[in-house]
Amino acid sequence: MKIVAAPNAFKGSLSATEAAKAMAEGINQVLPEAEVVQVPVADGGDGLVDVAVEALNGERRTLKVTGPRNTKVDADFCYVKSMNLVTVEMALASGLALLPEELQDPTLTTTYGTGELIRAGLDLGVRRIDVGIGGSATNDGGIGMAQALGVRFLAKDGKELPGIGASLGAIAEIDLSGLDPRVKETTFEAVCDVDNPLCGPKGAAAVYGPQKGASPAQVKALDRGLANLAGLIQKQMGLDVIDMPGAGAAGGLGAGLHAFLGAKLCKGIDLIFELVDLNKKLSGADLALTGEGQIDFQTVFGKAPGGVGVAAKAQGIPCFAIAGAVGEELGDLHETGISAVFSLCTSPMTLEVSIKNAKKNLTNVTQQAFRAFLAARKP
Repeated sequence: MKIVAAPNAFKGSLSATEAAKAMAEGINQVLPEAEVVQVPVADGGDGLVDVAVEALNGERRTLKVTGPRNTKVDADFCYVKSMNLVTVEMALASGLALLPEELQDPTLTTTYGTGELIRAGLDLGVRRIDVGIGGSATNDGGIGMAQALGVRFLAKDGKELPGIGASLGAIAEIDLSGLDPRVKETTFEAVCDVDNPLCGPKGAAAVYGPQKGASPAQVKALDRGLANLAGLIQKQMGLDVIDMPGAGAAGGLGAGLHAFLGAKLCKGIDLIFELVDLNKKLSGADLALTGEGQIDFQTVFGKAPGGVGVAAKAQGIPCFAIAGAVGEELGDLHETGISAVFSLCTSPMTLEVSIKNAKKNLTNVTQQAFRAFLAARKP
């Protein structure tokens, strides 16, 4: 019997790799001879490096880079020499989780460290760099990232502005003359799981600014600043990014990656499923297992477990999902491929206890879900 364990990360408790191992343990406790194919997956920025290291046999490297508030942080990236590929996770260099609450201010944060990770990929001579853009602390439109690669953003007086959100409204000119020439020889893909435009009521500042510490006044200023940046990109580069789906991801980093590096914006699950070769690994499976921290009606909209369910259904394979929390409304989840959803919580418990016992509970719940699957197969 072949079972594919393809979970996303359980945020705050288990990486996707750890979750896949816990599921495999639960299966093998019931049926030791079962073939369990572990395929950790992700759907956006966070988790991309872990998935690439595990699924592509990549090399994890650590680089000291500029954090979101200009202090140095250690950020991992993945180098896959055989594929001439580097994967970068902006959350590890410019992420909200790197800052205590009192330092969260998207007018002062920068994506410069993400640009340093990209530059490290160029230094390795790769010709493809995938950038996961999720979990950001920033709203700088990617100008910090671009600065790290040689682009200058000038005020009316010709002075260079710092690559932070507060600079956006003051930019009068974009100087591209110093852009690293290796950029033109490299393919970039921006991996995201949202399709927000750059500006407006559904844009980067309005939707995500408050989550990063922005006041209502700062949200308005950041939105105007992003519009100013978009206008200059249109005027100087002939690119219209303001309404591009995904441009507003990671505080406008989606727009910046597209404009300055020529990056293609793509759905996280599409690129990651391609990287891990999910469809091939599902072939011939009797059961697929997936999961993440919470599963609800939104899971079908570009989330990794929903994508696993769709892929499994296309091959006629039943798919079970296990989640830390199961929403009251699951919407079209069952119709799109997930046959049943199981809760990680085996008894009433606090979030803290659930996180602490996530591995043990995931193994135990997987075991019970698999027993139910086996019972249904008996004549």
